[in-house]
Amino acid sequence: MKRLGLVAGCLLVGTFVGAYFFHTEDFAAGLNNLAGLNSQAETSHSEDAAKDTGHEHEGKSAGVASHAEQDGGQQTENEKLAMAAEQIDRSKIAVKVAAPGLISKRLRVPGTILADRNRVGRVPSKVVGTVVELKKGLGDAVKAGEVIAILDSREVADAKSEFIAAVVNFGLQDTLYRREKTLWEKQVSSEQRLLRAEATYREAQVRRDVAKQKLSALGVSEKAVLELADTGQVATRLERYEIKSPISGRIVEQLVDIGTPMGGEGQAHELYAVADLSKVWVELTVSPQDLPQIKEGQRLTIEGAGKSDGTIIFTSPVLNQDTRSARVIASVENAEGIWRPGSFVTADIAVAESRAKLVIPKSALQTIEGGARVFVRTPEGFEARQVTIGNDDGDAVEVLSGLKPGEPIAIANTFLLKAELGKSEAEHDH
Repeated sequence: MKRLGLVAGCLLVGTFVGAYFFHTEDFAAGLNNLAGLNSQAETSHSEDAAKDTGHEHEGKSAGVASHAEQDGGQQTENEKLAMAAEQIDRSKIAVKVAAPGLISKRLRVPGTILADRNRVGRVPSKVVGTVVELKKGLGDAVKAGEVIAILDSREVADAKSEFIAAVVNFGLQDTLYRREKTLWEKQVSSEQRLLRAEATYREAQVRRDVAKQKLSALGVSEKAVLELADTGQVATRLERYEIKSPISGRIVEQLVDIGTPMGGEGQAHELYAVADLSKVWVELTVSPQDLPQIKEGQRLTIEGAGKSDGTIIFTSPVLNQDTRSARVIASVENAEGIWRPGSFVTADIAVAESRAKLVIPKSALQTIEGGARVFVRTPEGFEARQVTIGNDDGDAVEVLSGLKPGEPIAIANTFLLKAELGKSEAEHDH
């Protein structure tokens, strides 16, 4: 409508102007002026239209910016998860206070489980004889000093007989010496007889002591020696020889059967092998490039059939000529018996440590919608809070933002909280 009004006005003006110049000689000039007026009218209309269009676009642009600004200003709320204390206890969700800690730089190397050489005992036979009884078998637990086998040995029988004879003779010579000493004091006997009796007495004493030491060298117990020295008892089964375990542990090898001859040339010399596997060794293969980072006393964690901590106790100063690698030995606790000699493991060695302002266990982290979250304990339950993480040593994680020291967080079974949170959101959507 506005455009039609402008056109009508231009035509009216043109009519009057044409009438005016119709009676004059400058009619052509009047026509030119009329064309100029029409051009100005069209130009004015174009400018008005452009202004209207500009205002319209300006209004639209302002609306979009405001919406984006509003979106940009929104804060992502931490999801709340209501959970009673009884439910938390039943789910075994452990809670720990976030605190400063250490982040370790670790070196991963392969390793092999070995028996601790200080906890392995061989059970030998110190005498020549024949196995007549095996009190323990393969896999049985034994204690140090426990009798685990019995042999019949002529060598032992001869040694016991010799000791008994030496004890009896010593008793006789002791009596004769005391008698001669009494007679000499009463001047009934000569000094020469006293000296001869004393010499015989001393010789009997030496023979008795030598016979006793021989039995001890053969492994005859002190209790058995005392029983033999009691001349009031009748000596029986002198050939019996007891084999005892040198250490506590389990029998990992049984090398003989009943009736096996022992101790002679070409015969067996060991009956059992006993190992105490409450501690084991881990032999690690470390390249020469990594060897400068390894120090005795460093802590490590091995993974395989399970997971355990240990300590490096030996670093070889010599490289293996075949593999050109260094031999490193670590000691690991094995009270539960999960580590078996011969099995392969991977070891994480803490070669360097740095202190962080806030460190949490890696088990406390869960990934939700692509972000790292921790579950902060609240009076009502938990709050899934987004955090920014830093260095990670495999067990612990550095937290850069999103969490403060002293805040209690869930560190175990956090996957249950994640599942419960997803379930709550799904029910809310429906």
